[in-house]
Amino acid sequence: MSTNAAKKKLAQVFNQVADAIESGEYGEKTKVGVTTLGSEHGVEEVVKGAELAATQSSDIEVVLIGPAVDTELTIAFETDCEKTAHEKMDELLKAGKIDACVTNHYNFPIGVSTVGRVVTPGKGKELIIATSTGTSGTHRISAMVKNAVYGIIAAKALGQKNPTVGILNVDGARQVEKALKDLAENGYEVNFAESMRSDGGCVMRGNDLLLASSDVMVTDTLTGNLLMKLFSAFNTGGSYEALGYGYGPGIGEDYDKIINIISRASGAPVIAGSVRYAADVVQGDILNVAQEEFEAVRKAGLDDILASIEAKDEKKESGEEVTAPPAKTVTAEVSGIDILVLDDAVQALWKQEIYAETGMGCTGPIVLIAEEDEEEAKKILTEEGYVN
Repeated sequence: MSTNAAKKKLAQVFNQVADAIESGEYGEKTKVGVTTLGSEHGVEEVVKGAELAATQSSDIEVVLIGPAVDTELTIAFETDCEKTAHEKMDELLKAGKIDACVTNHYNFPIGVSTVGRVVTPGKGKELIIATSTGTSGTHRISAMVKNAVYGIIAAKALGQKNPTVGILNVDGARQVEKALKDLAENGYEVNFAESMRSDGGCVMRGNDLLLASSDVMVTDTLTGNLLMKLFSAFNTGGSYEALGYGYGPGIGEDYDKIINIISRASGAPVIAGSVRYAADVVQGDILNVAQEEFEAVRKAGLDDILASIEAKDEKKESGEEVTAPPAKTVTAEVSGIDILVLDDAVQALWKQEIYAETGMGCTGPIVLIAEEDEEEAKKILTEEGYVN
């Protein structure tokens, strides 16, 4: 290259850098599509959210898929049909013409569910809710264990290198806790959060939701969906979701598209937040993060752990009956047992000729036993996997 050519090239680079500094834009923009049909608030509200996202984030190019509207945004494809809009969305994603898309009422395959992102009222902290729509699996506990992995993936794609994980105190929480701790013992990194309540632990209460005591909150999808609606619309009366980032990207093993879900009740601020969330996980390379996490968790024995959980349920359904030993006065208790397996835990003690009853303490389900049987009962329940 001649001296003059080198000077010309250097001047071009200098001008590009100067333009970037002046505009605040560096490198290529992340291209996020938005399908505009299907909202309960109309196409205009969705477009308003898309325009808001484009105004707020100079690193994002927002394109629309839907009917013709008066907007400065690019309409990548015009259609008045939701089904056609989704077909075009899939086509654009596959061709790499958009990096991600925001849409609603989209059907994911079983094994894929979305990870929500909200701002909690306690301290204004962000909280990842795993998961919020879709189905990670057909077995409740297995699905929740996968939800935890999906939540970790989303959090890492958002830049959290070692996110804390809490498990909401819903049916199955204790079994999920055990499974995640088994994975951790096998080498999969899980950074367990600590409840703000005095008794601590990684099983979270309602207080922890409001304060975001963990970075990732694991729950079943239906509960997660309910929480998303509460956090997003608690100050509007429920008909208009005004806060947060939407229901998040669909995550699943071998799933290779970034599709972020919004609700039909989502208003412009949430739609704009969802566009931002979609761009964030694109920029955080979520598909590669997911691949690495799935490899790591399978190496730690995920398949065997889930198979063991499901096998126990199959055995339970076989109808094996156990007769209770002679009754005793029960004044001692064992806590930390999931309500879904509470009866099984009692029967496990009956098999060992230890009389036990079910009960409910202030922190959840308990097994009641005689004081003289307490030590042996705890040992049996721990060995059988009912207590962590």
